[in-house]
Amino acid sequence: MKQILYKFIFFKLMGWKITGSFPSDVKKCVIVVVPHTSWNDFFLGVFTRGIVDLEMNFVAKKELFVFPFGYYFKWMGGTPLNRAKNENKVDAIASIFERKEVFRLAIAPEGTRKKVTEWKTGFYYIAQKANVPIMPVAFDYEHKEVKIFEPYYLTSDKDNDFDFLQNLFRGIKGKFPEKSF
Repeated sequence: MKQILYKFIFFKLMGWKITGSFPSDVKKCVIVVVPHTSWNDFFLGVFTRGIVDLEMNFVAKKELFVFPFGYYFKWMGGTPLNRAKNENKVDAIASIFERKEVFRLAIAPEGTRKKVTEWKTGFYYIAQKANVPIMPVAFDYEHKEVKIFEPYYLTSDKDNDFDFLQNLFRGIKGKFPEKSF
């Protein structure tokens, strides 16, 4: 029932479309979502997740996972991260991949909704350490399209990997085009 409602709102009322798909056999991956220019991106992600009907996850500071919101964040696919410990965050998140049977981690590599010229590297090192592919996803507001690209398996050449991934998003405009990567 929820999926029917999401489809009606997303496709009919909002006028968006989804191209591409998540391979059902990819149970663990890092989903990079670009561009991230608005808090509205969260809702596009929620609708997309509900429509494609696959578990997708995020990490957030453990302080968010207390009553009453903790239940909601866990239901939405959240996993608490202890940021206070003197622990490498890449290692901490990679260990979540080890513990879970299904973990598709959504990350905005820009790290902010502001204009950036370079991506942060954490998503890359998380995928590398966890030995999982990257699933590139674009929120193209100009064409009202969520583009799901093929899984990308990292090579040992970070510069080439970044060039390939960033080229997928060239020309794609976020809600605020002037902030798009």
